[in-house]
Amino acid sequence: MSITHAQVQAQLTAEGQLFETEELESGIRTWKHAPGHFRTMLENSRWQGEKDFLIYEDERISYEQHYRLAATLANRLVEEYGVVKGDRVAIAMRNYPEWVVSFSAVLAAGAIAVPLNAWWTAQELAYGVSDSGAKVLIADGERAERLAGTGVPLIVTRGTPQEGTRAFDEVLGEVRADVTLPSVELSPEDPATIFYTSGTTGLPKGALGSHRNLGQAPMTVAYSLIRAVVMAGKDPSGTTGERRVTLLTVPLFHVTGCFAVMTGTMFTGGALALMYKWDPLLALQLIEREKITGMTGVPTNAWQLLSHPDVDKYDLSSLTGISYGGAPAPPKLMERITNELPGRAPSNGYGMTETTALAINNSGADYARKPDSIGLPSAVVDVRISDPSGAPLPVGEVGELCLRGPNVIMGYWNKPSATAETFVDGWLHTGDLARVDEEGFVYIVDRAKDMVIRGGENVYCAEVEAALFEHPSVDDAAVIGVPHDELGEEVGAVIRLSAPATPEELTAFLKERIAGFKVPAHFWFRDAELPRNPGGKILKTRLRQEVLAL
Repeated sequence: MSITHAQVQAQLTAEGQLFETEELESGIRTWKHAPGHFRTMLENSRWQGEKDFLIYEDERISYEQHYRLAATLANRLVEEYGVVKGDRVAIAMRNYPEWVVSFSAVLAAGAIAVPLNAWWTAQELAYGVSDSGAKVLIADGERAERLAGTGVPLIVTRGTPQEGTRAFDEVLGEVRADVTLPSVELSPEDPATIFYTSGTTGLPKGALGSHRNLGQAPMTVAYSLIRAVVMAGKDPSGTTGERRVTLLTVPLFHVTGCFAVMTGTMFTGGALALMYKWDPLLALQLIEREKITGMTGVPTNAWQLLSHPDVDKYDLSSLTGISYGGAPAPPKLMERITNELPGRAPSNGYGMTETTALAINNSGADYARKPDSIGLPSAVVDVRISDPSGAPLPVGEVGELCLRGPNVIMGYWNKPSATAETFVDGWLHTGDLARVDEEGFVYIVDRAKDMVIRGGENVYCAEVEAALFEHPSVDDAAVIGVPHDELGEEVGAVIRLSAPATPEELTAFLKERIAGFKVPAHFWFRDAELPRNPGGKILKTRLRQEVLAL
């Protein structure tokens, strides 16, 4: 007799178990044994000693080295820059080891870490500094040049300090073995991070996360992994001796990179291989060289890895899991991983900046059975599908996905009206259209803003994109709305091909899979990659402007 999800959840969250839950006065369930704040996580990580924590090209930083560097920098921020609890310190750099050290130091000092998007222009970076009210900036050489003139003290790594700035190593000075963290009292309710949303509409909003949010996030990731093991009928204790080496394929300034991967790695004592930027060939080389056991990123990363012409030339035998989230995953991706990398366990997760990364997860036999679902919510996350008035909808009906849990952030930094609009009575209104089936599995239908309304009929872009990915010649695809005088909008598709295909061929292919009114009336083919933000989401507004200008 097969075990049910309810039985697994009851087993894992029972009293005395690692994933035991407790209820707060607000009614929100939390992981009882999660770190209450980041300093606890940092201090616990020191027990890993000289084991590798960060791997970057030929550089390696152990857990002990990381602790000493972070503690030293935390003290310098307090003593030399006057940073006190609640001050904001911005971090603007690529995926360097110094990013992780800086993030840890800022939080250990009781300040609020403000990771800025390394892809931003000088004007956008200046906005992030101004909006957050950052007291100190820590940046790599390239970002430091863009940040010049902000009037905020600037610490520079991986570059030449300019007049008025200081080098990272100079600020650190002597890193002593007996260094301790600066004295500061923290609680789970204290603010910890400001991550800026992608800002697809208007200016980016600063998502204010708490130390509780941060401490709960790695427990949620760990729970999803152990839940999959138990559902597969295996003993979870058999996984504890395996040391995970994870390849980070997305930016650390994105919540997937920071909370789903980096803090999760620190929490479990694994190793993290950093990439300056995503490169599928380099990823193949790193998997072979570092015996990578898991790769976490967005669906595009996994798709491009499998599509690389040299994929068969590298030893990928160490890779046991490929997980992705942050953007819609076509069901075809799960099939490709299963067929082309047999024995690997693909996993699809759902989360947002506002949920401190992972909230819902699908893996194992469930993912094979329901490849178009993002899975079941974590044991501490509640899901509700709401109509436009906010009232709950029954099973199977499409509405807005709303979430509640200890991972949901405090609100938006200095934006009370936006906070009130998005966070209602403890529920986060995600802006995603979704439905829930009778087993509790969640299906993302589309972003509410992405939906095309053709002659009064709703066309969910994600559904059309998933059908396009079924075609063997389609390497990437984005579906957009095209203005039409009579229908309001028509469906258009921007496609990157891996082999020749005509609009007529694609139309015939799609008509066998989706309703006629959903089939694109317009096709555009591109040789270049489709434009994406750092989180892996296609920039549809920009794409729409580009193709409609043709």
